[in-house]
Amino acid sequence: MQEAVITERLRQARAALAGSFLLQGVTFALLVTCIPELQDRYGLSDGLLPVFLAAVPILAGVGSITSEWLVKRTSARAVLRVVQPAVCLTLGLTGFGDRLWELGLALGAFGLLVGALDASMNMLGVGLQHRYGRSIMIGFHAAFSLGGIIGAAVAGLGAHEDLGLPVLFGGAAAVLIPLALLTGTRFAGRRELGDAVREAAEAAARSIPWKPLLPLCLAMAVAYIADASVSNYSVKYLTDGLDSPSDVAKLSYLGYMVAMLVGRTLGDRAVQNWGAVRVVRAGAGLAALGFALAAAAPGPWAAIAGFTVLGFGICAVIPQVFAAGGRLFPHDSDAAVARLNLFNYVGFLIGSPLVGAVADAGSYRTAFLAPMALVLLILPLSGHFAPAPAQPVPADR
Repeated sequence: MQEAVITERLRQARAALAGSFLLQGVTFALLVTCIPELQDRYGLSDGLLPVFLAAVPILAGVGSITSEWLVKRTSARAVLRVVQPAVCLTLGLTGFGDRLWELGLALGAFGLLVGALDASMNMLGVGLQHRYGRSIMIGFHAAFSLGGIIGAAVAGLGAHEDLGLPVLFGGAAAVLIPLALLTGTRFAGRRELGDAVREAAEAAARSIPWKPLLPLCLAMAVAYIADASVSNYSVKYLTDGLDSPSDVAKLSYLGYMVAMLVGRTLGDRAVQNWGAVRVVRAGAGLAALGFALAAAAPGPWAAIAGFTVLGFGICAVIPQVFAAGGRLFPHDSDAAVARLNLFNYVGFLIGSPLVGAVADAGSYRTAFLAPMALVLLILPLSGHFAPAPAQPVPADR
């Protein structure tokens, strides 16, 4: 991919999109770290919790498909400008209800909007990457990790000060909505991107064989099962399983996201020094160790350390799945990435109900052993992350 001349307007568009990823990281972290408070406020039982959590990625998939239809008729910028403030508004409204059906409506709307938000953000990101002529997508996801750190920290502060969900979510929405509207004014449009979004979409629509991608698809699904387990149940495990104060429990997700950010910052250099196979193997081993440490933790701080180790491990796997897919199909990397990204939703759809069901039948300690065992499946798959020694796999035209 030949590097292009980058104008000041493109730099502004890149910064604005990074800001959008950061705001989404804040919003998502605030919601998932406050699951125990949401249960208390709405009377949501542990048995019903996996059902509510599983519905979110299903509706996100619907929202993602719908956004593709809308983007074709408008633009990714237009969709993102609408759905991101709407996601922030939905977060705020979630803090004010007190009936179970109200929570169902709020989480349903959140899922639909997040799916559209995720799709339109990544469409703009791929378009900008085409214009830049080099990889810049990892930086956007690093911004999401930074937003997750901020959101978890704010949630922890809110729990420490006993603010309550109306103040915490309502106050967050009051800040996030204007920022989302302001950021949207600098998104890239047709003038900046030209045909880049259309070219990326056409590349993603090309027919490529599934078989070479299946080991990577499995690795992606397992990685996101691990991520969903931490996102949805780390805080609940500390509060319910280890009797942690609510403000301390939020640090489990905070430590996880800090480790993800640091790992993504250092990951490319590690791959250059030791190779993708070794990095993936080490990452899978660290992730399994993190789950084991969290499950065996005698207290909250030991569990927080376990989730932090897990973050260091899993952050190395996800980017390398995309990189390995791109190496398999160097002329159709967007198509490979689109296929692999589907298993992000598969992982979230399996991860939350899996941990919830095992915890409901036994305990959270036992529940975290299930994703630990699945993460170990990445070890025998690690050979598929090596650069192909032969010619790349051709696409089916």
